[in-house]
Amino acid sequence: MKNIFKVLSVVAFVVTSASSFAQKQEEIISKHIEAIGGKDNWSKVKSIRSEATMKAQGAEIKMTFIQVDKKAMRQNISLMGMEGYSIITEKEGWSFMPFQGQTKPEPMTADDVKNSQDDLYLQDKFLTYKELGAKLEYLGKDDMDGTECFKFKMTDKNGEETTYFLDASSYLTIKQTNKIKADGKEMENSTLFSNYKKLPEGILYPMTIGGGWGDAEYSKVEINPVIDEKEFKLPQ
Repeated sequence: MKNIFKVLSVVAFVVTSASSFAQKQEEIISKHIEAIGGKDNWSKVKSIRSEATMKAQGAEIKMTFIQVDKKAMRQNISLMGMEGYSIITEKEGWSFMPFQGQTKPEPMTADDVKNSQDDLYLQDKFLTYKELGAKLEYLGKDDMDGTECFKFKMTDKNGEETTYFLDASSYLTIKQTNKIKADGKEMENSTLFSNYKKLPEGILYPMTIGGGWGDAEYSKVEINPVIDEKEFKLPQ
């Protein structure tokens, strides 16, 4: 009889702990959404146009990002006197990078276009992960260079994992890591977010985004500008 009570006690403890962990996860997510401006303000974001500058290996790279929620995005890149771009829509994608030796726009593979569809969503991933069929797991607290963080693992519908680190004091995302394949090898890629700025629309936006490639400093972020559909078509 004692053994039965012992087993029941352990089961009750596990169930209670799991419930408490789930409650903690929802509490953190709620505070994160509130910190970035709230669900209502983010739901009003239908398009974004932004400009950034990045310095890498002594070269200055100017970038413009044009995005329409759930429909299309374009990145213009100016480097070494050359102009390149990438375009992704719901069905197609192209890239033209003359500084990488391309002489004309090249179509993206069907897999690349498919894997980029989640990036067309402009809202914060903690607002859209359920809609996108992703799963979220709270991993507890962690330390990132002396900053206490809440750690989450998000697994998308394709099984790809991204780990997010939320500052435990501000509830803002300060780092995310994901695994990428390069030259047949799997590597971990990290992105850092800082210098958050509150925009007139009430949302917070990281004005500095960095990684192994360097730091991109945003000088301009427009919310809901009118965007011509021609931006997402190949030049004739």
